[in-house]
Amino acid sequence: MTSGPYLITREQIEKSNRARKRVLDKNLAALAASLKPAKIDLDHVLHELTRFKIAIPSWGTMTGGTRFGKFPVPGQPRDIFEKLDDAATIHRLTGANPTVSLHIPWDRLDDLSTLKRHAAKRGLRFDAMNSNTFEDQPGQKLSYKFGGLSHVSKQVRDQAIRHHLEVIEIGERLGSKALSIWIGDGANFPGQADFRKSFARYLDSLKKIYRALPKDWTMFIEYKPFEPAFYYTVLADWGSALMAANAVGERCKILVDLGHHLPNTNIEAIVARLISAGKLGGFHLNDSQYADDDLTAASLAPYRLFRIFHELISAGRELGKKFSPAYLIDQSHNLKDPIEALIQTTVELQIYWAKALLIDEQALEHYQEKNDVLMAESEFKKAFHTDTRPLAAMARMLAGGAIAPIELFRESGYRKIKTRERNP
Repeated sequence: MTSGPYLITREQIEKSNRARKRVLDKNLAALAASLKPAKIDLDHVLHELTRFKIAIPSWGTMTGGTRFGKFPVPGQPRDIFEKLDDAATIHRLTGANPTVSLHIPWDRLDDLSTLKRHAAKRGLRFDAMNSNTFEDQPGQKLSYKFGGLSHVSKQVRDQAIRHHLEVIEIGERLGSKALSIWIGDGANFPGQADFRKSFARYLDSLKKIYRALPKDWTMFIEYKPFEPAFYYTVLADWGSALMAANAVGERCKILVDLGHHLPNTNIEAIVARLISAGKLGGFHLNDSQYADDDLTAASLAPYRLFRIFHELISAGRELGKKFSPAYLIDQSHNLKDPIEALIQTTVELQIYWAKALLIDEQALEHYQEKNDVLMAESEFKKAFHTDTRPLAAMARMLAGGAIAPIELFRESGYRKIKTRERNP
């Protein structure tokens, strides 16, 4: 039994990397040789890959669930401090997850100063703050059963607005710089809600929250086609979100959840439109078969993820530092160990970000201008089929992480040790 909270150490990571570095160097050399004819600067690719950072959701460190229940893994976090310990372990292993996104009131925060110090000791900062007006809380005066920010009752709307102001205040004390808002408002039956009036009430509420936002903060609004409002959702699509963001203010941006789209939606085209409008704020990264399945990223649609990343990297090259979307994992881990799932997702995101960095943009533009359909597509396929796992592994090592993070996580016995610590 260890004394105090157990965390995987730098020494463990370095020992694991030494055992695997020789094979990694061999694989990198082979990759460099295969890319030599294309004159790709792998040092530049590695530099860009190490800059790619993804926030961990505090709720993602817990077992997710379905409408039928949950199947908790042993040794789950019992409070926000233990969630941060798990998030810190993920970051130590990947070198790519330095921030944590909190969800209020899911995360009970009684001592913010202690919490901030605890995060800093773990090498973590706080990402966007998430509000919750899509379910009622114990002791809550008024119900959100029929909506929050768009509710017909001004008293309910005011309560929902006050909640957001409290979330902002907490975030300011923790050093966050963004507020993320998703609402479940809408209707399940025709005639239940007035489409125009409910949207107008939602906008009015957003504007009141926006006016209270610190000047260096960003507001993210997140759309979703259905659930829990299956007939009509107040903010159902990117068009409605764009209308809202434009109406609210310059620092109101749109958050794209990859699962919040109907099957066969061209998400990369939506991303391109929002970039052009200057309203793309960030992403909730996951995967889905139907819509909002919250599966681990790249588990079902890796080519789509790659295409989305191409749009982002292309825009970044064109727009420079002023283009900096936020990236957060948002998954429900009801079958996988939550820590392993978050590590796996980070590794996959690094792999596909690296693939998108390998696209020859000049050649692609040339073929597009010539209307050479096959060769333009081939530029995509050439990069997509390149094995970038060695690049992702090297990027992790350069950032202080592990070449093989999941293997090391299992070798360390972290979950068994946490089970003893947290479930004595």
